[in-house]
Amino acid sequence: MTQRLRALFLYLRWPATLGVLVALASLVLFPQLQTGRPPQSNSGNSSASLSPEEGDNWHGQGQTSYANAVRRAAPSVVNLYTLKQIKNRRHPLADNPIFRLYFNRSDIPAQQRMQLARGSGVIVSSEGYILTNNHVISGVDEIVVALQDGREARAEIKGVDRKTDLAVLKIDLDNISPIPIGSPDNAQVGDVVLAIGNSFGMGQTVTQGIISATRRRGFNIADFENFIQTDAAINPGNSGGALVDAHGNLLGINTANLDQSGSGGIGFAIPADTAIQTLNDIVEFGRVVRGWLGVEFQQLTPQLAQSFNLRSTNGMLITSIYPQGPAHTAGLRSGDVITRINGELVGDGRWGLQEVGQSRPGDKVTIEIVREGKIRTVEAVLGSQPIAS
Repeated sequence: MTQRLRALFLYLRWPATLGVLVALASLVLFPQLQTGRPPQSNSGNSSASLSPEEGDNWHGQGQTSYANAVRRAAPSVVNLYTLKQIKNRRHPLADNPIFRLYFNRSDIPAQQRMQLARGSGVIVSSEGYILTNNHVISGVDEIVVALQDGREARAEIKGVDRKTDLAVLKIDLDNISPIPIGSPDNAQVGDVVLAIGNSFGMGQTVTQGIISATRRRGFNIADFENFIQTDAAINPGNSGGALVDAHGNLLGINTANLDQSGSGGIGFAIPADTAIQTLNDIVEFGRVVRGWLGVEFQQLTPQLAQSFNLRSTNGMLITSIYPQGPAHTAGLRSGDVITRINGELVGDGRWGLQEVGQSRPGDKVTIEIVREGKIRTVEAVLGSQPIAS
């Protein structure tokens, strides 16, 4: 009997040992099997220990989801349908006497048709104010706003700002959802963003990407440019829609895509703080209030730069100064060359004007000039540009 037990033990020894080793390896490699909980992140923090905002992106089974961000922002993003009356072109021979004699069509009035276009907008206040792009609604005769909940309303244009390509609309509806406003100044390259809008007129669509650059300008998309650049697809119809962060807060108003096909590529959004300031000014003053220096200038050409002993064409040559204006009060003169404003190079002058235009009346700006071959620095208090009578 003892010999039989011994033989049985020898027979089972290696399978049992192998089983124990497999069990130990499983517990080491898959610690969640000890408690039945989801796997922990590399940082050692479980989903339960995430902050509320971080937890919004936890979707179980280790997957990241932005569904909560979309649910938070999507009700504030609207589809815009615009109608524009277009006159059909007359036949090129319509005024020819022979054509009129034989075809007798000269008295037929030019026919008209309605052109339909699509875009997007963002509800930013409970009073019904909507931000969109000026190019979306420019020259249209009627604007219909479609909300995510299926309601529709005609929109009134409250004002536009062509320099930033922004427009403010207003609808008269109850129980609307203003979008939460984020902080573009704190946005960093690499942050995840979502673009929400009426892509290709198919209805509300969400695309995802990252911020690929900030403070982009110089693309001649608008007079004043300070774009958030993203690789999130901004397709045709997305213009005027929302660029939001991973928690659904508005970072910008989508405005352009460098890809001529309109899908993918590099997209740009106007920062939300610029857009909100534009809206506030239009609602309060009927126009955007910008800082004003009170100078006329000429772009610095290579010949002019050489005459001033400057090594580059970066600079604004002051040609005239408004009497008693901010520049006059600060001591600037005709013939001075402005090279920097608030430490920023002015370039060919457009960037300098933008630096001033993004400031407010009463703000102080530091201006670096070249006068008689010497570099000087002056401070000026910006004013408000006189309204043309």
